[in-house]
Amino acid sequence: MEHAQEHEACLEQTQRYCVERQIYNQELLQGQLHRRERTPQTLRQKIARSCRCSSKKAKSHLYSFLPILKWLPRYPVKQYLLGDIISGISTGVMQLPQGLAYALLAAVPPVFGLYSSFYPVFLYTFFGTSKHISIGTFAVISMMVGGVAVRQVPDEIISVGYNSTNVTDSLDYYSARDIKRVEVAVTLAFLSGIIQLCLGLLRFGFVAIYLTEPLVRGFTTAAAVHVFTSQLKYFLGIKTNRYSGHLSVVYSIAAVLSKITTTNIAALIVGLTCVGLLLIGKEINLRFKKKLPVPIPMEIIVVIIGTGVSAGMNLRESYGVDVVGNIPQGLRPPTVPDIQLMRAVFVDAIAIAIVGFSMAVSMAKIFALKHGYTIDGNQELIALGICNSVGSFFRSFSVTCSMSRSLVQESTGGKTQIAGALSSVMVLLVLVAIGYLFEPLPQTVLAAIVMVNLKGMFKQFGDIMHFWRTSKIELAIWVVAFVASLFLGLDYGLLTAVAFAMITVIYRTQSPQYRILGQIPDTDIYCDVEEYEEVKECPGIKIFQANTSLYFANSESYTSALKKKTGVDPCAVLAARRKARKRHAREKKAAAELGKKATNDVEASVKHEIANDDLTVNGKFASADAGVQDMSLDECKHFVEAKTNIHSLILDFTPVNFVDSVGAKTLKSVIKEYKEVDVCVCIASCSGPVMNELTRLNFFDNIVTRELLFHSLHDAVLACQVKDRSASQ
Repeated sequence: MEHAQEHEACLEQTQRYCVERQIYNQELLQGQLHRRERTPQTLRQKIARSCRCSSKKAKSHLYSFLPILKWLPRYPVKQYLLGDIISGISTGVMQLPQGLAYALLAAVPPVFGLYSSFYPVFLYTFFGTSKHISIGTFAVISMMVGGVAVRQVPDEIISVGYNSTNVTDSLDYYSARDIKRVEVAVTLAFLSGIIQLCLGLLRFGFVAIYLTEPLVRGFTTAAAVHVFTSQLKYFLGIKTNRYSGHLSVVYSIAAVLSKITTTNIAALIVGLTCVGLLLIGKEINLRFKKKLPVPIPMEIIVVIIGTGVSAGMNLRESYGVDVVGNIPQGLRPPTVPDIQLMRAVFVDAIAIAIVGFSMAVSMAKIFALKHGYTIDGNQELIALGICNSVGSFFRSFSVTCSMSRSLVQESTGGKTQIAGALSSVMVLLVLVAIGYLFEPLPQTVLAAIVMVNLKGMFKQFGDIMHFWRTSKIELAIWVVAFVASLFLGLDYGLLTAVAFAMITVIYRTQSPQYRILGQIPDTDIYCDVEEYEEVKECPGIKIFQANTSLYFANSESYTSALKKKTGVDPCAVLAARRKARKRHAREKKAAAELGKKATNDVEASVKHEIANDDLTVNGKFASADAGVQDMSLDECKHFVEAKTNIHSLILDFTPVNFVDSVGAKTLKSVIKEYKEVDVCVCIASCSGPVMNELTRLNFFDNIVTRELLFHSLHDAVLACQVKDRSASQ
């Protein structure tokens, strides 16, 4: 043990470097370096190059657009097929009940949730790059779709319209409302898919970075509250209108409470029983995760039990329990979405497109990092766009990645997109063959499934304490995203949260940390003098650092902090000089008047006294006058023109990423102002892109030269010390 410690100590002693070189400023360094010659391409050449096609390039683009052509021929059947089959079946049995349940959130009949669980999932197999995410219905997106559908087709409008045509059958009334809402949901899916497809083709996959983790978590937590309140009416068997837009949560809760006395006891008992079974099943799956070969599919078990109990006891007729109802057998022929609705839902489509992509790509990145492969964000956009736009022709609404199903697909041994394809095949079997068996399924069972699946989202309330300890700004983003989405609706709430997140970025750049750096003795390392005891300031040199770029929004605060931290304000120094000069001029004038008065007194006395006797007196007066003048000259010498004990100021540009025209003018003004008070300003560690920006902004002239810029802080410090020694000699 002692030998190992000695070896480590020896290594620490030997790990040193010593470089002897001259001090480099940018002028000197650029003079010794030779730039690589680059022939700039014209716009025509760039277009011609991008349009040029070869067999290799065409093959690369084809494989990029259809990833299945790349991985399917190399699919290891013996190693992957069994895992994909088990994973596909496990995910499929979750896909079925969730598709039925989330259709209620989207304000469309349950069968359309099955369509959304088949077409997009199958299409993603061909175009997606993630091997583990499960595409399909998701609570947050379904809730956003339902909010738009209810806003465009509220109950009151349909009711008034159809009462005027003497349609009294309640089934006709609801079917008419549902048909119109399906049109809205389908058009929304088509438009959001087209937006995603265009963003992907234009390589705009980076837009998801503006949805930060605190924003997404606050938004999804608020969405969970929206989902929970929207399911209360189904869970309790209460007949209320569905609300959307501002304060929809408040109106929904108020509507439920106002009719709480009409609760259907049978529906409540069935719902509570299902909630209990689902929670028990999830707890068993969590505790015995390693021992169970596959998770217990409690959702499909609850659906089967609920359907059997409802059919056996005739809950609809005997107790008035609402059931799923008609599930048409087979697939619908493709139809074109309603183009006239696009203008009304365009903004909502943008929000759904971005949120859907953000959730899918974030989950895909987690699995890709865990299993050691890469995903293409732009191709994910294209894949989601195709899933939504093409699926809309077959009456599916907007979809994205489901977190719960993705975790099941990955944990049950899924290796490739084949697992997702198999899960869609299971949904297809239900649509084609056995869909009618689920018609007696009580809606309260679907509400129970949705509510229990929100458990993970409600746990995100714990983020408040986490962000309180780590970052108050991220906590503010979370709270704003939650509150805005809760009370303004998911669409306007998301826009508000994104705007607030952008404001926090501006706030951080406008309110950065300013530091004075000092040197660790006998090293070229510089740290904050207020943080470490060993760090000492270089005599006569101030090193100023701001951890932000310099641009129009923070240039004024940058200058103010520079003067405050260094203790040198050129304007105050110059004002003090002017004031001292004026005072000196007044004193000199007063001394001259005093001398003149004394001379006049002497001349008056000469007239009344003998000249020889008064010579000495005259001489005394003369010496007194000279003494007054000498005192004023001494005061002039004693007058200090506001000199500081700082001869050099170094601006550390290591954190600076860019400088705009206002920042360049501010920087130039700082250099000239400090030069007037005999303080030389240097810039250290300026990156190449920032140097190019300064050059384009005509920053350099006869006064501000490249000699003031240094490659490193240590170069700048040594240069300032050499310059000071030369000036003192």
